[in-house]
Amino acid sequence: MGEAVQRYAVTVGGRAHELTPSGGEVVLPGHGSKLHHDPGCPHLSDGGTLPRFADPDGVLWRRVLDAADPAAHSTEIGLFNGKGRPITGVCSCALRPVTDTYAESLEYWPVDDALKVFDRDRHQAAVEAADRDAEAISAAFPWEDWPAMPVERYALGQPDADGQVYSHALEYGSKALGSITGGSAMKHLVYYSRKDHGWWHDKGYGGVDEAWAAVRSGIVEAVTAARQGRVRDIDDLPAVRSGITVVAKTLRVYAPDAILPIYADSFTQHYLDRLAFPGASATLQPFARKEALKSLLDKDPRFAGWHPQLVWYFLDWWAPVRRTAARVVRIGVPDAARWDGFRAAGHIAVDAGTAGDLHGYADLDEFKAAYAEALAGAGMPPERAAEGAAGRAADLWRLLELRVGDRVVAASGRSRVLAVGRVVGDGYAWRAELPDHRHTVAVEWDDSCAGTLDEPVAEWAGRTVTEVPSALWRRIQKLAGAPQSPAPGATEPAGAAAGEYAADAAYAEDEAEPVEIPPLDADLQRIDDALERRGQAVLFGPPGTGKTYHALRYAVRRLGELSDDVPGVDPLADPGTPAFRATVDALTASGRLTVVTFHPSYGYEDFVEGLRPVKGSSGFSLEPVPGAFKRVCEAAAANPGRPHLVVVDELNRGNLPRILGELITVLEKDKRGLPVVLPLTGEPFRVPSNVRILGTMNTADRSVRMLDAAIRRRFAFLELLPDSGPLLDRRVGELELATFLDELNRRIRGALDREKQIGHAFLLPEGAPVADPAEFAAVVRGEILPLLQEYAYDDYTLLAGFLGEELVDPVTHTLRDVTDERLVTLLYEELQVGAGER
Repeated sequence: MGEAVQRYAVTVGGRAHELTPSGGEVVLPGHGSKLHHDPGCPHLSDGGTLPRFADPDGVLWRRVLDAADPAAHSTEIGLFNGKGRPITGVCSCALRPVTDTYAESLEYWPVDDALKVFDRDRHQAAVEAADRDAEAISAAFPWEDWPAMPVERYALGQPDADGQVYSHALEYGSKALGSITGGSAMKHLVYYSRKDHGWWHDKGYGGVDEAWAAVRSGIVEAVTAARQGRVRDIDDLPAVRSGITVVAKTLRVYAPDAILPIYADSFTQHYLDRLAFPGASATLQPFARKEALKSLLDKDPRFAGWHPQLVWYFLDWWAPVRRTAARVVRIGVPDAARWDGFRAAGHIAVDAGTAGDLHGYADLDEFKAAYAEALAGAGMPPERAAEGAAGRAADLWRLLELRVGDRVVAASGRSRVLAVGRVVGDGYAWRAELPDHRHTVAVEWDDSCAGTLDEPVAEWAGRTVTEVPSALWRRIQKLAGAPQSPAPGATEPAGAAAGEYAADAAYAEDEAEPVEIPPLDADLQRIDDALERRGQAVLFGPPGTGKTYHALRYAVRRLGELSDDVPGVDPLADPGTPAFRATVDALTASGRLTVVTFHPSYGYEDFVEGLRPVKGSSGFSLEPVPGAFKRVCEAAAANPGRPHLVVVDELNRGNLPRILGELITVLEKDKRGLPVVLPLTGEPFRVPSNVRILGTMNTADRSVRMLDAAIRRRFAFLELLPDSGPLLDRRVGELELATFLDELNRRIRGALDREKQIGHAFLLPEGAPVADPAEFAAVVRGEILPLLQEYAYDDYTLLAGFLGEELVDPVTHTLRDVTDERLVTLLYEELQVGAGER
């Protein structure tokens, strides 16, 4: 046996990976386009001896991933597969996606190896752009003016003044310096609230004048301390204590050598712990951490003479904090003439005349309130205006959240893709000089994906800006004939040339390796974050909100991408398809996925261990038999590099304290691996760190508040509520399904509570919206009505308040006998025409 291979953790494309070094040479496939580090890799389906390529410094994998054009780079150095085609990617035998928890158990990829491949020259232009931004802010807001600067020159939110104030320049006008966008305007400590039509500041001050005087003085003292080498003293300035990012970016402008341009405290902690030792930052305050990190790197001869901005670029490339990768949004284009103009101008634009510059709002909630106020001022009833503004405002706000590198799909109608591009430059900009469509986003376009999708996208109807989930992104990529092209978030070249989506399409027919995996969508990312943070989570919500659906979708997607050693797994399989069911079966057979359902009769014996009759030579005897969870833990302990997931459906129907028993002590993340003695066998039992529990809970049966307090403390709880998005633009007769669901749930919330709402899944049998009166009537009569009758406790007056007296007779306590078509008409008149009247 040879020596054990040293493996490293490395973050690539926003996700944690396990790096297996090449050992001095890489293996090239006969047909595929990815380099390999393991000659026995199962993805190498070619027979015979495979070619090798020297990799003396062990970083060829990163050079391929970082190349602006991987195919050209490989051609230049002679890196070809058996058919003479250039290598453009890296196989999972070299770079395997893993959970964050497992990555934390590995040593991180060494700085010395990273420095061999980091291209300093490639970042020089960005360093110069950052310096120019800093100089521009300093010129517009000279340091000598600060002691007497009026709040009107500083604060966001003032009508018609945003482009001329310091906070706007710092957050939105200096992106080359690094971002502090996100969250709310409260980080600026003082701002004008358009929602409240007045100044926002710490209520500990008597008014805006007192608050601004304190904040201004705090900023001046912070910069002065930094210039004098006393960065850690900033922690003692109470007026600016909650404005860490704003103060830190201000230091980049007025005291550029004092700290690295790393503004968020969590980022500073991450790099200090990574470069020093885990926990190195735990006892320090935010600016003491920034001082310690700068001092650590100043003393490192490997970074001697480096510009602080360049050091930050290296750190962000080497060990990025961000776990979320590039996002993809679709933006609707009204007509061909508009599209020609957008493409020629190198941007995409949205018309929303009542909105104004998004930079002028403190946060999404303030923008929603202002948008609703504008709709109400145009004559819309206030309640309808608030509901209408919520979705429309959230869609528009996505424009402001786009970052360089994010993808934009320009689309017409519900199925036509005009082009796909990358956000570049400053991203979102308000163009007041344009006659309309003033909300713009700078985009570099590529029309290789232009075409018509195989099926219309219902969510695109009636909406201008929408997220593009991973399954839809795959469909869009296939328009270019290249389903294996890099997905958003996968490691890919920056500034790749047009046509990248169609690149290597000719290789697809003989590619034996897995496709690139896109980042998790927002719903699955939320689940993954909760499980990584706590170890166990519960999806809870009203009936029909997709709790079990999301649990299994997470299992297929996340377990699938982390189980490349399990045959028959497709992590990108769409729910409801044979491939999805086959993946669930394969993960279950491998032991990576275990699905159980709790019920009143389910006990400790089923979940942990219990006595069971076992047949022997002299008959039956009672012997200890491990339960489902114990079997999972035993398998996980034997395979620590792979995650194991237990999905518990209907978690609240079981007696949780009885089922879990003493496990309640060792489920917590920080107690994983500690022993607990099982009473039946007296054996020590441990819950491995690679075991996750994902439960589902129907709040119509039992509220989260009714759970045992010790249970609640050990689980993360994620609420799933009804979502009418998948029903938009879908009708049965004249009845709009989204309106039906929204109005019905509005009435339920008003009369009962949010936990009794009706989920969207009732109207999506087999994943597709109900399409005709007979199907819709069957769902209403057989599923929705019985549920509402249960909620109303046979109070037919209340039931009539939900569905209308034309359908429910509150006097005779009966449901009127009507045809399917008449049922649709009655609900249309009551819940669509009469929306908001009850």
